[in-house]
Amino acid sequence: MVYVNFRTTVSDYAKWRTTFDSYATLRKDAGATGVNQIYRDVENPGTVTAILEWNTVEKARLHLADPKTKEAMQSAGITGTPEVRFFNHA
Repeated sequence: MVYVNFRTTVSDYAKWRTTFDSYATLRKDAGATGVNQIYRDVENPGTVTAILEWNTVEKARLHLADPKTKEAMQSAGITGTPEVRFFNHA
């Protein structure tokens, strides 16, 4: 398993969360095994961090590069460029 740490800013958290949740099947079909945690920054609630579990880093990278994923991010109201990091469990 690999963990993806996805951090970004959103214009409207409720809209982002609804869109994020509606794309759960797309993530699962691409190899995501679950959403482990969603966090909002204390000082800036428009900054969101998601930690997701994937089968492989390759599948996670393919998903992030997929035009459907990019379309979902746009429709969710993501502003700026997301910061993405990949981790293994230690």
